[in-house]
Amino acid sequence: MSLIDDFSAVDFSELTPSDIETLVINAYEQASGQTVYPGDPVRLFLEANAYVISTLAAFINTVGNQQFLAHAVGPHQDLIGAMVDTSRLSASAACTELRNSVAEALTWPVRIPQGTRVNTGDGNTELTFATDATVMIPAGALSADVAATCMVAGAHANGLVPGQLNKLVDPLAYVTTVRNTETSRLGADVENDTSYRARIQLAPERFSVAGPAGAYRYHALAAHQEIADVAVWCPTPGTVDVRPVMSGGELPSGNILALVRERLNAEDVRPLTDTVIVAAPEPVEYTVSGGWYLHRDNAALAASVTGKIEAAVEEYRLWQRSAPGRDINPTRLIALLERAGAKRVELSSPTYRKLEKKEIARETAITLTFMGVEDD
Repeated sequence: MSLIDDFSAVDFSELTPSDIETLVINAYEQASGQTVYPGDPVRLFLEANAYVISTLAAFINTVGNQQFLAHAVGPHQDLIGAMVDTSRLSASAACTELRNSVAEALTWPVRIPQGTRVNTGDGNTELTFATDATVMIPAGALSADVAATCMVAGAHANGLVPGQLNKLVDPLAYVTTVRNTETSRLGADVENDTSYRARIQLAPERFSVAGPAGAYRYHALAAHQEIADVAVWCPTPGTVDVRPVMSGGELPSGNILALVRERLNAEDVRPLTDTVIVAAPEPVEYTVSGGWYLHRDNAALAASVTGKIEAAVEEYRLWQRSAPGRDINPTRLIALLERAGAKRVELSSPTYRKLEKKEIARETAITLTFMGVEDD
C-alpha cells in the first residue's frame, strides 16, 4: 500500500448544508429585520436557495479533488496522466486461429482473402472475427490455418473454445467448414481507473535510464490491461527477473509473457547491460483447514454470519494469490474471519511461509467448519 491510498479528500468548502441554510436565513433576517419561522413561504424560498448553494459547494469539493491523482476519475485522470506522458490503455481485440477446410482435396489452390469474417452463428455480431491475412489452401491439401482478430475490441470475445467460431459470414467457394482451433484470448476492455492510477504513480520511474525496478514494473503493467501486478527482482547483478500476475490472481499465458518480454526488451526501455527474464510466478501450494466459533449471543445470526465467513474466505483467497512474493499469512485470514463475525478461529493450516518474489501462493483445498457456539 502506498501513501496515495491513504490520501483523504480535501474539503474545499467546510460548510455543511445545515451551516449554509443557517447563514442564508440569518443573512436575510439581518437585512430585512424580520424573523422567518418554519412554514413561512419566505423561509421555504430561502431553504430552496440554501439547497442550491449546498449542491454547488459539493460540486466545488468534487471538482477540486479531481486535481489530485488519489481522487481523479475518468477524463480528469486522463489529464493527470498526460502530464507524465502516460495514456490510458485502449481496449484491445481478442484473437484466435481459424482453420478453413474443403470437403476433398482439389487440384487447384483455394484463396481465403484477408478480412474474411467468421462468427458463432448465434446472431451476436460482437463475436465476429476477421482474418488477419490472405491464406491459400494448397492444391491437394484439405485445410489452411490463419490468424483472426475480433472486429469489436474488448474482453467479451475472450474464452471462445475451439469450434465455437464456426459460421462463415462471407461464403467462400469450395470452403465447407471453418472453426477456431484455439481458445480466443488477449481481448481487454479500456483500462479502469484503479489500474491507470497505479501506472500514473509509477510513471516517473521510467524516466531513469539505469533500469530501476519501478521502471520495469511500469512497462510490464503497460503491456496488457489484465496484468494486475508485477514482481521485479535481481537474482544476480545484471539480471532482472520479472513475474507478472493477471486479474483474479491467474497466471499469465505464454502470449501475455511474450507481450511483456517484447515491451521490456525495447531499446528505449532496457539498459544494454541488463538481461531480462520474463516468466510466470512459481506456484507455492497451501491449504486452508480449521474451524470457527460463534458467540452464543449471536446464535440467531448463524446463517448470516456463515455467509459473511464464506465471503471473508474468498476475500483472503483472492488477496493471497494476487501478488507475486506475497507471504502466506494466516494472521490476515483470522482477522478477516473475526471481522466477519467469528468469535474464535482455530487453523491447522496454513502456517506462515515467506515467499520469494518469483513465487506466488496457490490454494489447493479450503475446509473451514463451523464448530458451534460458545460463551465468553
